[in-house]
Amino acid sequence: MASLGLGGLNVSARRKSVPSRNAAVERRNLITVCRFSVKTLIDRSCFETIDDTSPEFNNFAAILEQILSHRLKGQITWFGYESPRSFWDYIRVACRKVSHNCICSIENMENVSSSRAKGRAWIRVALMEKHLSEYISTALRDFKTTRRFYEDGAIVLGEEANMLAGMLLGLNAIDFSFCLKGEGLDGSYPAVIDYTPYLKFTQSSDSISSDEEELRTLGSSGSEGSTPENIGPPFITDENSWYNKCKRVEQKYRLALEQKGYLEELVRLRENQLSESVSQNKLLLQRIEDMDLAHKMEKEQLEYIIVELQDQLTVLKNNDLRSRQELTTHLTNQWPSPGALDVNAVALDTLLYRKHIQQWDEKSFQSLDQLSAEVSLSQSSLDPGHSQDGKQDGINLLNEGKEDTPSLLGLCGSLTSVASYKSLTSLKSSEYLASPTTEMTSPGLTPS
Repeated sequence: MASLGLGGLNVSARRKSVPSRNAAVERRNLITVCRFSVKTLIDRSCFETIDDTSPEFNNFAAILEQILSHRLKGQITWFGYESPRSFWDYIRVACRKVSHNCICSIENMENVSSSRAKGRAWIRVALMEKHLSEYISTALRDFKTTRRFYEDGAIVLGEEANMLAGMLLGLNAIDFSFCLKGEGLDGSYPAVIDYTPYLKFTQSSDSISSDEEELRTLGSSGSEGSTPENIGPPFITDENSWYNKCKRVEQKYRLALEQKGYLEELVRLRENQLSESVSQNKLLLQRIEDMDLAHKMEKEQLEYIIVELQDQLTVLKNNDLRSRQELTTHLTNQWPSPGALDVNAVALDTLLYRKHIQQWDEKSFQSLDQLSAEVSLSQSSLDPGHSQDGKQDGINLLNEGKEDTPSLLGLCGSLTSVASYKSLTSLKSSEYLASPTTEMTSPGLTPS
């Protein structure tokens, strides 16, 4: 009975270990084939552009879709049923934190409706943006969201997730070109991985020699009368081995030839770019020299204009100074000396005061012509020969009992100024003169 109990425990333990082993093998297979697909993509990108028609890319997209869909939880409906879910639901939530992400662009695509098709479009856009590794790393760092979408044992929850982000980093060196309206975005069928490009069996030399020995033994024991001509398998085996070696050498030669052609084409492209750069550099240098020459000529012209303007300014300054000197000399010669102005002022005061006494007694002026005649007589009395007599008469008249009054100053102003001197002649053209009765009312014209 004890042996039966131990046997039952071993069977139950073996049954429990089988699912865990299968899950580990599945994870290891997917990660390994993903690494191979990345290497084949990098190798193929050296010879041609990777697009939707490339079988290497189609296989890689199927592998990545299988990895992101590994042990993905279903979506619980209102009725308690679990509906299948696509990895796009997880990417849409976990990759929101990526700067300048394409999530909104994928959501707004018109020709992509299903969730699986949006996930495939996201893979292509992320590869063209060279941000696929960044998207995966950001999603894996959001461990809470990842646990909410995946079950235990998923690849994105294990240690293989870090390896996945590192492997995808090498794809940033490839220039992808995809059409987001092609048949590859059809989400009606699941992705299928093609393992045949990565399954290659190489027979060791020891195994080949043992097979040849076994064939010789079988051929020699077939009949005792067999002749050497009947021994064919060793020769056939050697021929096949040499044929396989030749095929491998031919493949290597073709690969090297393709690489040589690619490198030659790249060298020609770089030479063309270099020649174009040299020609553009020459044109730029010539343009710079022309601009320097034009700048020098403009500078010389500006300097010449500045010198010419300075000469003109100097001439204008000299002319202005000469004009000022001539004007000063003319004004000095035109007007009498200050002493003569004092004498003329006293004589005019005397004449006006005399006319003031006579006219105020009569209470009115006869006419403006008489006043102008008196002014002309007073001007004749302003000669140098009569200046002393006029001055003495004015003093005697002022000393006859009349006090000095400033009333005439308000009418004629200061006689020492040129403006007041000229105002006397303006009285001849005036057609209006104030009445003595009205002037007497003002305190400035009342004789004291």
